[in-house]
Amino acid sequence: MTDKQLQEWVERVSLQFFKLPFRHQATFNRRLKSTGGRYFTKSHNIEISPHQLESYGEEETEKIIKHELCHYHLHQLKRGYKHRDADFKQLLAHVGGSRFCKSLPGREIRRTLPHRYKLVCRNCGMEYLRKRKVDPRRYACGACRGKLLLFMLDLKIDS
Repeated sequence: MTDKQLQEWVERVSLQFFKLPFRHQATFNRRLKSTGGRYFTKSHNIEISPHQLESYGEEETEKIIKHELCHYHLHQLKRGYKHRDADFKQLLAHVGGSRFCKSLPGREIRRTLPHRYKLVCRNCGMEYLRKRKVDPRRYACGACRGKLLLFMLDLKIDS
């Protein structure tokens, strides 16, 4: 699908479900991996992840389009367009948009990795498990404000 076809699709969904025209730009962005789409408040443009379309088809992508159009139309009407706003939640439920997009295949493995690092307080011995590496000089123990030491944990994954 091309950007022009996406533009026409977004305009059609906007008129059909919101009864309002979409007068800005809708494009694909291949860099979007962890999000299905995004709405820009300054330019009022919408970007959609083509990976969602390739992985889950037109039905899921249309739900993402509806989600982004909820942001768009509510922002244009100067109403609550953010995820936490009641106006947004009500409109999203009314048009049948998705609250969250599905994770792309192969991306969900990242979230289930075990902890790889451990921070240990020099004073009280308190331990903090982390999945990502952090600089221990930038942090202090939450219990006693002591200095922290960083250890890498041995990962033994059965294959």
